[in-house]
Amino acid sequence: MHYHDWFDAVEEHNRYLLLFKRSTGVPGELITNMDESKGHTSDLASRLFDDITNTSPSRMRVTQDSGTELYRQLSNKEMQIPNQKQAALATINQKSRRAANGYMPIEDYGLIGNMRTCAMVATDGGLDYMCWPHFDSPSVFCRILDKDKGGHFSISPTTHDLSTTKQHYLPASNILQTRYLKEDGVLNLIDFFPRPDNKALDAEYHARVVASDHTGNVSDRPDLKKWLVRRVECMRGHMDVNVEVFPAFNYAQDKHTTEITNLNDRQKGQCDQRVTFASEKLSLELNATIDCNDEDGMPCPKVVFERSSTPSSLGDAVTATFRLHEGQAISFILRDADDHSPELIHTALLDELQASTHKYWARWMASSKYMGRWEQVVTRSLLLLKMLTFEPSGAIVAAPTFSLPEDIGGKRNWDYRYSWVRDASFTIYILLRMGFSHEAEAYISYIFQRVKEAKARHGALPIMFTIWGGTDIPEVELEHMEGYRGSRPVRIGNGAAFHVQLDIYGELLDGIYLANRFGTPISYDQWLSVREIIDFVCSIWKEKDMSIWEVRGMKQNYVYSKIMLWVALDRALRLAEKRSFPCPHRAEWYRIRDEICEEVMDKGYNQKLECFIQSYESNEVLDSAVLIAPLVFFISPTDPRFLKTLDKILKPPEKGGLTSTGLVYRYNHALSDDGVGGREGAFSMCTFWCVEALTRAGAYEEKYLKEAVSMFENKLSFGNHLRIFSEEISSSGEQLGNTPQAFSHLALISAAFNLNKTLNGTR
Repeated sequence: MHYHDWFDAVEEHNRYLLLFKRSTGVPGELITNMDESKGHTSDLASRLFDDITNTSPSRMRVTQDSGTELYRQLSNKEMQIPNQKQAALATINQKSRRAANGYMPIEDYGLIGNMRTCAMVATDGGLDYMCWPHFDSPSVFCRILDKDKGGHFSISPTTHDLSTTKQHYLPASNILQTRYLKEDGVLNLIDFFPRPDNKALDAEYHARVVASDHTGNVSDRPDLKKWLVRRVECMRGHMDVNVEVFPAFNYAQDKHTTEITNLNDRQKGQCDQRVTFASEKLSLELNATIDCNDEDGMPCPKVVFERSSTPSSLGDAVTATFRLHEGQAISFILRDADDHSPELIHTALLDELQASTHKYWARWMASSKYMGRWEQVVTRSLLLLKMLTFEPSGAIVAAPTFSLPEDIGGKRNWDYRYSWVRDASFTIYILLRMGFSHEAEAYISYIFQRVKEAKARHGALPIMFTIWGGTDIPEVELEHMEGYRGSRPVRIGNGAAFHVQLDIYGELLDGIYLANRFGTPISYDQWLSVREIIDFVCSIWKEKDMSIWEVRGMKQNYVYSKIMLWVALDRALRLAEKRSFPCPHRAEWYRIRDEICEEVMDKGYNQKLECFIQSYESNEVLDSAVLIAPLVFFISPTDPRFLKTLDKILKPPEKGGLTSTGLVYRYNHALSDDGVGGREGAFSMCTFWCVEALTRAGAYEEKYLKEAVSMFENKLSFGNHLRIFSEEISSSGEQLGNTPQAFSHLALISAAFNLNKTLNGTR
């Protein structure tokens, strides 16, 4: 297997590789060239922005010309994520990264997945996280949460302290490449889960999922290989490679046996051995193939697995060390032990699977409608969001990981491997606007099935579900696990599943409204479900809840929830109007919608502080969740009440605001007791929401648009080398919390979309 072989196989699909569209320079340079070709001059920039930090506000319409010049003036090219030299490659000396405390920084990981499960691969080649076979299944590798007992699958040079490492995704794909470079050799590691490129079977399987009850009663695709594939090749010179596979089944709780089987009847290109790891509930098989590159006359590499004891005493690991010369490669395949289709795995099959996987991702990205600034950043976010969809049911997980801390050493460690109504509904909006209707249709079908089940139970709609639509998500602490850098407890399940969070009806109705507008129109029976939801909203809108931040203290009348309940009524009324649906309680819906608005303006706004507040009870606490108000059209982005709130949020915490280093915090923990305690970082989603709020205000008032560009560029600089964003950013700039978080990436896309549109002079 050679690098050029598989790349040639996808050359015919270059029309799909959106990342190549603008590879002649960074966006700022491209936009400059485009503007000059249209006769734009820098005089406009001088006239409008002589003093970027001292321009008096003017209520002028931002035109395409002025928007482009503003982008040019404020875009720091050294900071821009799309700069390929900076973004595509992470250059790291690995010895100092993991050796310090046994853990890699959260931002040092890339994600691979197949819309069933995922794996996290560190820049040193350590696959430190994987749940099998699904997102919410027990972990098999989890060194990211326990350096000794968690388990891992590592591939790296034997002396990687002397090598430089670079990691990036292959173009327009979720195939991850990690490269090790040293004086006498270059080693290339490719990681992926296979995905067949078959448009007809994609459509057929999608139709079966949409027509199902989304509880796992649809058999999976027979052409999908549920394998983890890791391929290592020497690109130059030679290099000694070390492989260690240490599974820790069921969150490092179950013992396993390790069996190394010698293959006497092996064929050319196959390893002499295979390894079976067997626990009580799960058994996995490790296979290997060898590409000798006979043309160069070098000795063929030989892989000999040996048992190795582990700190956990749960079962043995296996290790192997071998030398690769230029052009030689070895591929490792981990699969279910009973998955013997085919029995023998050859390099040619893996080449085909890799090429097919690359073609699939490139074809999927070809549907994207995004063509503006920051295109490469948006492309990566879309590819990550796609990996967070669970194709067999249509569910969308909030993040693929669990218990990565919001504060190192703290206890804000949660399990995000479930489908929140809130997160998924926002994701659907983004996917629809970007041109991906299948994912939206599958989720809408999934959530209407959940609505039907809630009706049968005569209860409210749960705030979250398992990927199969279940609601039994008990929160359990894994006391035997150390936690990331000692951050305990390690939790699985989520106690918030039993919370009252009334805002979900707003996100849900907004998603349904947008799905009807940009995707498949909803059916009459689905409209009847909408009517029942809104009638329920009318009966509970005055109640207290725990809202978007899922506080574990007392319930309150949260302003965010009231705004989203208003959204639920507003979108239902719009839907009834646009589709001419019968609406027997229309007058009542209008009355309550207006009543909610007036109450928020009365009780949710502090006249003395001149800002919207967190809740009616916490009427002196500022909360960045209220940034949602103009984004959902609850209030005009130029309304003085909102602009005063925005200005206050932009102040540093020591001056009563929520913004530090250009990053926005949720709220001040010293003033608001959320029942959890401890600290947290700046919230990625809130920062992107702030960018979008500034953008919407900036369409009318210039200073806000300048602030939006500056804040957006600044926030992008906190992404990792792969443009992945976790939930939060620490005060020292480290990524914190579960990663990649759907909320962070969908908010990024929305901010980029609206900022680009406003810079082009449209609203």
